[in-house]
Amino acid sequence: MSVWDDVVGQPEAVATLRRAATEPAAMTHAWLLTGPPGSGRSVAARAFAAALQCTGTDGVTGGCGRCHACTTTLAGTHPDLTVVATEKVVIQVSEVRDLIVAAARTPAAGRFRVILVEDADRMAERTTNVLLKAVEEPAAHTVWVLCAPSAQDVLPTIRSRCRSVTLRVPPAQDVADLLVRRDGVDPDLALRAARAAQSHVGLARRLARDPEARRRRGEVLEIARRIRGVPDAVLAAADLVDVAKAEATADTAERDAVEKAELLRALGVAEGETLPPRLRSQLKQLEDDQKRRATRRQRDVLDRAMVDLLSLYRDVLVVQLGAEVDLVNDEHAATVQAVARDSTPEQTVRRMDAIGEARERLEGNVAPLLALEAMAVALRPQG
Repeated sequence: MSVWDDVVGQPEAVATLRRAATEPAAMTHAWLLTGPPGSGRSVAARAFAAALQCTGTDGVTGGCGRCHACTTTLAGTHPDLTVVATEKVVIQVSEVRDLIVAAARTPAAGRFRVILVEDADRMAERTTNVLLKAVEEPAAHTVWVLCAPSAQDVLPTIRSRCRSVTLRVPPAQDVADLLVRRDGVDPDLALRAARAAQSHVGLARRLARDPEARRRRGEVLEIARRIRGVPDAVLAAADLVDVAKAEATADTAERDAVEKAELLRALGVAEGETLPPRLRSQLKQLEDDQKRRATRRQRDVLDRAMVDLLSLYRDVLVVQLGAEVDLVNDEHAATVQAVARDSTPEQTVRRMDAIGEARERLEGNVAPLLALEAMAVALRPQG
């Protein structure tokens, strides 16, 4: 057993991080872990943090996975680990200032004080500038570990002060093997889920374990056959947005209620009691944060749906060009074949471009329904 066991398909990255955890000459104070969604950036970052804190078992150090330091770090409860994993659209300046205060403290129990920012790409330029000096001149035993999809998603002033480690998309078979080993998933289902998730470990696990998630994904892929004209496109776009809103609400509603109840209890307000005016700003701040989290979740759901559609049109293009590679959506081969027969490779490429443009518009805060309608109209058959 090792803290690195769940870092799938990343032998070069693991070798670099493992060496840094055990050899002082290979260590530095700031790291930037980059890789596409699903490559395991956060998993690798937490494994690295555990390896840095590892006290060793049976003479094994650098992430034995069994000592108290390893298990508490992986669980996120180690006193010298601070993690920022935002579910909002952006990381706020106030959160970064709290990190800087934490980074200045000496370790309470471990070898290092590790500050892990899982979504460094969600820091605006002003926020990043607040962080710059702390990363540039850290306290003696502080290690910064930043995660982002690519180095270009982080300001040059930050990335130039970090050592970069790049992760790749892991092979689907490696992801499937992890699901079989860790979650007891049937091997055939695990491989199908890994391919459908395009090797995104978290999504593959969800698809393998949740039949409802597989059903919803199938409905998204059927949009490719369902849209025959502009009215169909408008309805399909509205359905996608409605499903994303519903899923975001379902994912956040219970948590929002618990957070509100905890805040009111901390403020000394009994259930059903009117909130005094002097305390309303604190409740408003919580509600604003919850709205931002719901917005982020809705966008993530929509983006995932568009990535699924891209995978379908990728398969369509594979069939149209006669390429000898495996289909991502093998269980939806009938849909792939039907769309391939009814269109040309040029049309397929244009449709993929339209999906890519819609993703960029969503990232640029365009209203989701407008972005999805424009995309769906571009997916209709062209005469």
